[in-house]
Amino acid sequence: MASRQKLTPSDVEKIQAEIRNRKVNIRHEILEEVKEARAQGDYSENYELYAAKRAKNQNESRIRYLEGILKNAIIISDESTDGQVSMNNLVTIYFPEDDLEETYKITTSIRSNSSENRLDMESPLGKALLHHKVGDTVTVHVNKDISYDVVIRAIDDSQDGDDAIQEF
Repeated sequence: MASRQKLTPSDVEKIQAEIRNRKVNIRHEILEEVKEARAQGDYSENYELYAAKRAKNQNESRIRYLEGILKNAIIISDESTDGQVSMNNLVTIYFPEDDLEETYKITTSIRSNSSENRLDMESPLGKALLHHKVGDTVTVHVNKDISYDVVIRAIDDSQDGDDAIQEF
């Protein structure tokens, strides 16, 4: 059974838009490439045909993957709660152990990206921060043996913006 991902209405719209684009535009472009490559003949050494078929398979696989996510999704609110860490908030936190301050955006797993400081709400840090306020010291439990504290320094409402959904 596929896992049930939590998605916001915005996530659903982005996934539906990607599926539409892949079915209408990308599928058509790839089928044209396959036709052109086949017209060259000699299939045994036709790299263009191989590449076009591979692109076709990858596109169809991505469509199935995204449709599966939508089929099993749990839709959650992306409404921000005043004064509390919520979905799509930019949260500035202080790590006392490291004397370091970082800002993260709280997102769903399909939009999380650690290199862009987009934090999955289901991650240990994301779970710990949700529903807390500026000034709160929050304990993050990584596992049963490891935990650390962070202090919430600022919470800024953010818009969904251009947070792309993850590739696979």
